[in-house]
Amino acid sequence: MDWILRPEHAPHRVFERDEWANLRADTPLTLDEADLARLRSLNDPISLEEVVTIYLPLSRLLNLYVAATQQLYSATRTFLGNEDGKTPFIIGIGGSVAVGKSTTARILTALLSRWGNTPKVELITTDGFLYPNAVLQREGLMERKGFPDSYDLPALLSFLSDIKAGAKNVSAPVYSHLVYDIVPGERVTIDRPDILIVEGLNVLQTPRLPRDGKAVPFVSDFFDFSIYIDADEADIHRWYVSRFQRLRETAFRDPNSYFHRYALIPEAEAIEIAERLWSRINLANLRDNILPTRPRADLILRKGEHHRIEEVALRRL
Repeated sequence: MDWILRPEHAPHRVFERDEWANLRADTPLTLDEADLARLRSLNDPISLEEVVTIYLPLSRLLNLYVAATQQLYSATRTFLGNEDGKTPFIIGIGGSVAVGKSTTARILTALLSRWGNTPKVELITTDGFLYPNAVLQREGLMERKGFPDSYDLPALLSFLSDIKAGAKNVSAPVYSHLVYDIVPGERVTIDRPDILIVEGLNVLQTPRLPRDGKAVPFVSDFFDFSIYIDADEADIHRWYVSRFQRLRETAFRDPNSYFHRYALIPEAEAIEIAERLWSRINLANLRDNILPTRPRADLILRKGEHHRIEEVALRRL
């Protein structure tokens, strides 16, 4: 497998599935099948066995990381004389379209919020920081939706800065997958969580650094821990087309759906469109912008052809 360097040089330590599962220790399973049915995304056949094997050890690791980081933040606040502050722990989750980011984000949100100390855990996706379709159309960016230049980066950075500063009632725009656009006037409010999970395609992306050494903030600068969901390109391609077909039978049938027209055409034509969208937009974004960020993640979850996580790579400290 060519996805990682030789062990002696690699920045990550790679765990096989069974080896990783043993790191669960006594972390309790707090989800059941009904919970999982609500949390899994369309076309992502995750099982409770996967939760036990992969996500419970990860939950235990994050519990340790959060506790240690909060002690560090507390020490810093004491040093600065700001005893009343609160610094949320922020987790970033990145990866390609159709790779299962949303399922991972929702499962981690559920598991982390059910720790014994019941921390306040919030989840937000970067979709809300896409420019509205009217802006994308005016700028000729509709076919680059999901690429780094299709996001209102200053707004996203401002949001994360306020969250990290412990500000109260920080709001963000709301994105509708049904209408494929920002919902005018609608906002979601995040109020000083203990943990915030930020999920999106390009959350680990870095801009080109200026030659004059001026500070250029990255979205990932605000992360305390980052996760990349990885899989072979051929598998992601197949999952994308399969999900498109499932959506034709479900969400696309809603007359209000932006993609309603795809539910009304013959299947062969729909598959041809899905293949074209994959190769022209999503594959290009994966190769040019998303995959290059993989080595920057603290943890890489490597999926096999059936969405089963086969390897876990944890950054060495």
